[in-house]
This record gives sequence, structure tokens and C-alpha cells, in this order.
Amino acid sequence: MKQSSLFSKTRKDVSAESDSINHRLLVKGGFISQLMSGVYTYLPLGLRVLKKIENIIREEMEKIGGQEILMPALHPKENWEVTGRWDTMDDLYKFKSHYTKIELALGPTHEEVVVPLAKQFIHSYKDLPKNLYQIQVKFRDEMRAKSGVLRGREFLMKDLYSFNATEKDLDDYYDAMINVYNNIYKRAGIGSKTYLTFASGGSFSKYSHEFQTETPAGEDIIYLCSKCKIAVNKEIIEEQKNCPKCGNEELKEVKAIEVGNIFKLKTKFSDAFNLTFTDKAGKEHLVQMGCYGIGISRLLGTIVEINHDENGIIWPKEVAPFDIHLLSLSADEKSNKIYETLKNAGFDVLLDDRDETAGTKFKDADLIGIPIRLIISQKLERTGNIEVKERLESESLIINEKDLISHLKRP
Repeated sequence: MKQSSLFSKTRKDVSAESDSINHRLLVKGGFISQLMSGVYTYLPLGLRVLKKIENIIREEMEKIGGQEILMPALHPKENWEVTGRWDTMDDLYKFKSHYTKIELALGPTHEEVVVPLAKQFIHSYKDLPKNLYQIQVKFRDEMRAKSGVLRGREFLMKDLYSFNATEKDLDDYYDAMINVYNNIYKRAGIGSKTYLTFASGGSFSKYSHEFQTETPAGEDIIYLCSKCKIAVNKEIIEEQKNCPKCGNEELKEVKAIEVGNIFKLKTKFSDAFNLTFTDKAGKEHLVQMGCYGIGISRLLGTIVEINHDENGIIWPKEVAPFDIHLLSLSADEKSNKIYETLKNAGFDVLLDDRDETAGTKFKDADLIGIPIRLIISQKLERTGNIEVKERLESESLIINEKDLISHLKRP
């Protein structure tokens, strides 16, 4: 893509209401635009990052047997009355149709939809296990939307629901999902600071698990074991004073952002909707369920919170909006040639062909944060060389044009 035709532009200033690093940098860099508190438009650069995160998640969900579906965001009241959550969920958006007078909700989660759906297809032990996931917009009436895309009223989420015949099968799948989640965070560039965290299980089980990313921007408090990198949420520290894995009692208090959570729902929702299956002997049983969520827009904001410097964002390679930022400094013909060569070699390239000063282009490149920057100037053009600089590195390299592709494709 040529930057001169890009819909969004970088900004020098942002609203005084920007209360977080991710909000400030994503708005300044032209990734998002705020419509109102807790609600954002994802501009071309921001949407590209979201799609990169989605692709990682899809690949990992399919490795563990997930089948993608897309469920409605609009839910009928009666489904929520079956589980008793119509009157107990305080952040549920509820309204009435002007024409049919039917009461409806905007989905904050999808147990009330996916279980009746599963009843249409799960009848026998032969139909199990099944694992359904979606990437869907969710709506929650947050009392106070804050911290940019970390806590919104409308947000993008991946939720997977597992259906198993036995608790043992559920436990095995749940444990496998922990490894999958760890791999997602590693690929997204936050794995070294993201920890499996024991949290309250609510009405489902004794514990649930969260994945918490350590950062001063976090609004959660966790207690981290330095030995095995397992954490305990502050909400249960009184009942779990030591590390659940190794027993270490010296836990470090840190702030963190929750970037995922998993629950063993067991038979809570299958019981409510009478989701059953018959075993080989013809005996009927309730289906065992699990729920596995990742807030994708929140994950995007978290990546920015822990991957930035004073100049802007530093995108990890797998989620960056482009592979390469090509800066043309008064050598447009050569830049266009290199641009086409890079695209033909399979690279996603943003070509800064704008009529701006070199200083402006360098500053915007730092702000946008694409991992690799290539610089072409008249001086370099005469020698057949290209300047290559990685966003994380202070020094650059001079590479001959004929060696550029092999240099970029090295492991």
C-alpha cells in the first residue's frame, strides 16, 4: 500500500481524555478513532493488526479441533431467562423492539445461544466431542469504559465452547487449551510477560484460570511465583496464599491486564437447557462443557502497552500491520521498483511516498512501529544500496539491492 493513499493519517495531538498509552499511540498512529467512550472505529492500519491477531487465533483453535461458526449478537430474552441471567447480569444491554414488543439483549457472551444450537446436533456419544468457536463483537454496559481499547463497551472477542462426554475428557481438553493459549500469547509478542493465573471459579468450579499480562497499565493485581511463573489473582489470595504449582510462599505483587480466561462450565448450562447425550448403553447424561475466551481488541491494546518506547509502537512481527515500511527520500523511481520487487517476493509493504520531509517520515515510521524500515535516497540510489533498520535497533545496515531479498528472508 502507498501511504499517500492511506485513508488515515498520523496525528500530532490526541484528546486530553486519553488515559492510557495504548489509546494515545493507537490514535496518534492512525490505527483507531474514538466514536464515544468505550466505542472505536478500527481504521485500515488497526484493522490489519486485528486480522493478524485473528489469524493466529484461528490457526491455534483449529489445531485443537475448533470449528468456527458465527452466532447472532442479538439474543431473545427467553434464552437468558432459562439460565436466570436476564436479571442478574448487570452489564447486559437490554431493549424492546418497537414493532413486536419482544425483549432482546445484545450478547456479552454466548452460552445462552450456543447450548440451544448444540442441542440440534448433539444426541449421542458418537456426536462428541465437539468444539465450536467464533470471533464476534460483544457488548457490555461497562460502568466506566477506560484505558483505550482495554475496557470497552463494544469489543471483539474469540469464544470457544467445548462439549465433552465426561469430566475426564473436559479436563484433558482444558489442559491442552492452556498450552494453546500460551502459544497464542507467545506468537502475539507478549508471551514472556503473560502468566497463567488462578482466579475464582464462581458458580462453575473452585477455580477458573485467567491469562494476565504484567504491565503498570493493568487494573488487576496478581501475585506471581518467581519460580514457575504461575500467578494468583488478588481476589482469591486469602484462600490461596502460596503458588498452586510449587507451593512457593514468596509471591510478588504486580499489576496486570487480563488477556484471556477459561472456565470449566461442567453441566451448568447443559442442565439449564437439558443438553444431553446417550451413551453406548442407551443411558442419558448431561454434556460437560468448557468456555475459553480471548478479548482480541483488548489483546491489541495490551501488545501496545508492553511493546513501545518514547517514539511510538514497536509491533511484534506476527501482528504488525505490514512487514516492511519503505521510506522514499527523493528517489521515487527506485522506490517504486523496490516496492514491486518486495511485493512479488511475498512481503506486505507500506511505501511512504508522501511529499513530506525526511524528518516527518522518520518520526511517523517510529510512531507506526512496523518492524523493518527500508530507506532509499538519491545518495544510496547512486551506489545501488538500501538502508535497512529494525524498529528495535538503534543502528542500521547498508545492503546492496541484489542482496536485499535474501537478507530479509533469512531466519
